[in-house]
Parts: sequence; C-alpha cells; structure tokens
Amino acid sequence: MPSYKTTSYEETENIGIELGKNAKPGDVIALDGDLGAGKTVMTRGIAKGMGLMDEDVCSPTFTIVNEYIDAVDGSKAEVPLFHFDTYRLSDSEDFINAGLDEYFYRGGVCVIEWSSVIEDILPPNTIKIRITGSGLERLIEVT
Repeated sequence: MPSYKTTSYEETENIGIELGKNAKPGDVIALDGDLGAGKTVMTRGIAKGMGLMDEDVCSPTFTIVNEYIDAVDGSKAEVPLFHFDTYRLSDSEDFINAGLDEYFYRGGVCVIEWSSVIEDILPPNTIKIRITGSGLERLIEVT
C-alpha cells in the first residue's frame, strides 16, 4: 500500500493530479478522513489531472453529488467526474434509494468523500484513500 506525506495543500492537490491523470472511465476513488483532512483538496487535484475545470470543485455536502463535465478549454470533457459527499447519508441504503449507485456505471470517474458510509456497496476495484494528520501535515494512504 503506497503512502505519501504532504506538508501543504499544493502537495495534497498534486497527488490528486497524478490520480486524475491516470483515472479511467468507471474508476471509483473512495476518500476518507476527518473533517478538514483534505478530501476536497484531493478531489480538486483529481479534476485538474483529468483536464477538467477545477475552480468550482467544492464539497457537495448538501447536494450529495456534483457533476464536473467541462474541460479546461470549455469543451465537454471526454470523461466526467462525479463527486459525492455521503456524510449526511445514514447508510448505503440511502445511497441506493436515491439512485446514486447508477453513477458507478455512467462511464465517468466517481470520487466519494466519507465513503465509509457506503463501503459495503463500493465496487471491488475501488481505489481507497485514507487521509490523516493535523495542521498542514498529512499522511495519505492508498489501497
């Protein structure tokens, strides 16, 4: 299991950029960590790495999912990014009842913050990332 230490938002975002450059349609990236750990910073990096407009990337805490479909050049992206925040859901049943599991099969990349809430329904090849630390220091563990 690779792990990385970062000491700034930019370093955390850069790991996301590398993930985004290698992301393929159908990939699911599960992010977990405490409030303020850097999950959204990582997602912003993934969007950048995928060539998507990233300035609007924010945690979809109240909307549950945000769709990013615009490329940096203003065209429609080849591969969209579906960004979830499952913090406010009770469990995977809430996710399924809302039809959100259908996003796993829409040909985009799914990034799920607070993924432990729906861990029992994550696809088998999900990339799991745990972010821990305090201040600007972070430990990012990928499995």
